[in-house]
Amino acid sequence: MIDSEGYRANVAIVLSNSEGQVFWARRVGMEAWQFPQGGIRHNESAQKAMYRELHEETGLLPEHVKLIGCTRDWLRYQLPKRFIRRHSSPLCIGQKQIWYLLKLLADESEVKLDACKKPEFDHWRWVDFWQPVHEVVDFKRKVYETALQELVSLAFPDTESESSSGKY
Repeated sequence: MIDSEGYRANVAIVLSNSEGQVFWARRVGMEAWQFPQGGIRHNESAQKAMYRELHEETGLLPEHVKLIGCTRDWLRYQLPKRFIRRHSSPLCIGQKQIWYLLKLLADESEVKLDACKKPEFDHWRWVDFWQPVHEVVDFKRKVYETALQELVSLAFPDTESESSSGKY
């Protein structure tokens, strides 16, 4: 679903473990790392899309995770001009995303990157909460920083905001 401004509706998933680390995945055949994410289908809620994408990209089911929270509103990023498909209609200039914070309840052996016919990722690892801001592709960096800033108090509710200590 692409809105009137050219942004594709999307969800992004920050999956955390009991140590406060986050799931970081490498795109198949690339050296590009990112959080799981994917488009919202017509007549699909953002939350349903999140659970569908979670399963497609990680093999995890709703019972394997706990939903901690999500961003208050859409967060947007624009695609670099070289990635815009000028001959497609409607024209997509970027993504607008609702970001979800989940906690893994199941054993990490439940993660299956080949849960769908065409896997998105070929490797994953646990990383420090702020590490993705430094490693994600440049054009997504600001939206990652904004999303993690909004979710940090949910990720670490018993501590002073990790962002105020300059950890990123």
